[in-house]
Amino acid sequence: MPVYDYLCNRCGPFTEMRPMAQCDAPQDCPQCGETTPRAFLTAPYFAAMSTERRRAHATNERSAHAPSTLSQMKSAHGAGCACCSGKSMRRTKRGKNGAKSFPDSRPWMISH
Repeated sequence: MPVYDYLCNRCGPFTEMRPMAQCDAPQDCPQCGETTPRAFLTAPYFAAMSTERRRAHATNERSAHAPSTLSQMKSAHGAGCACCSGKSMRRTKRGKNGAKSFPDSRPWMISH
């Protein structure tokens, strides 16, 4: 469950863990019991997030302000990289009827 910030007029800010379905609902202050609205006081809490998801957020944040150019992406990969060089790693043979065959691949695998 996510943690939300609330601001009580009498006691000050506090946080509460609540279901996402109740994110906009007011919360009672744990000290005085006054009903308080949700406040946006801190950034989202990413510590409980998986490493992969945190990396994805960081990548999206970087690309929003300074997207990578093609030359930067190519320099990040090694020389002869199949994804950037345009060379296909897979050799394809065509039969007389036009059917494709992949002599280096496993015959039981389905290609896309």
